[in-house]
Amino acid sequence: MVPMKKVIRVFPRRTIATPTDEGARIGVGPGLFGDDCDEVHISVAFTWDLPAAERLAREWGYVAPVTMGGPALMSRGEAFVPGMFVRKGYTITSRGCPNKCWFCSVWKREGGEIRELPIQDGYDILDDNLLACSDDHVRAVFAMLARQPERPKFTGGLEAKILKPWHCSELRKLKPQRLYFAYDTPDDLEPLREAGKMLREAGFTTASHVLSAYVLCGWPKDTMDNAEVRMRQTLEAGFTPMAMLYRDRNGEREPSWMRWARQWARPAIVHSKSNPKVRGGAQSSDVAKQEEQDHA
Repeated sequence: MVPMKKVIRVFPRRTIATPTDEGARIGVGPGLFGDDCDEVHISVAFTWDLPAAERLAREWGYVAPVTMGGPALMSRGEAFVPGMFVRKGYTITSRGCPNKCWFCSVWKREGGEIRELPIQDGYDILDDNLLACSDDHVRAVFAMLARQPERPKFTGGLEAKILKPWHCSELRKLKPQRLYFAYDTPDDLEPLREAGKMLREAGFTTASHVLSAYVLCGWPKDTMDNAEVRMRQTLEAGFTPMAMLYRDRNGEREPSWMRWARQWARPAIVHSKSNPKVRGGAQSSDVAKQEEQDHA
């Protein structure tokens, strides 16, 4: 019987999805004890972490052979292994996206066609474009989510323009924690409005804050006034807007944009912007509590 290889996985930075098991290391080189292994895999999600990843590769190279991969290196994703490069609970059931958005590397890295993968259990879906999969695959993913102990999240995002009424009714049955859509370009607005209507007809409410949309902001030539309009349009469509600040290859973001985005960072504060009483100066208790926490 061939013994299993011991693999240590190294991540330049910790995110909410980074594994925390004993085989994961975050931002550190090998220690004096317990870091002997057969292979080291360094996973790089962001291009701005490449210098740190290269440093870690040199340090771990004294312990075992090192391989580097991940989205930052345009590595094509293969079969998904739960808990390997994202913590347990997250799952990926397909790769690729048929869209060719100017700001996105998925179609360049994974290809312009959807590749459906064997469905692994999890409750947080990270697929780049789940709804672009075949109906049979989407139904199978929904069936998998229905048996999970946690209510599902769709962190990878759902595409509004291909949302169908049957998607909405099946999603409603799942009682999700959060559905994420996107408003990245002007032609996303009308599909987002239509998606909001379909989801409300299926039983979702805006008051629950389950419906959310990432709103791309801060790219070259974008303005805060224009971004503010998009955020309010998202609210009017029935979604909680989440500002997603554009970053260049080095991860740089304008400090002024970061300050602007903070006012759109919390659902309680975001929804206060659509409440005339709050806009007039009288804050709800939820907003007041949130602002107190933010300044603590």
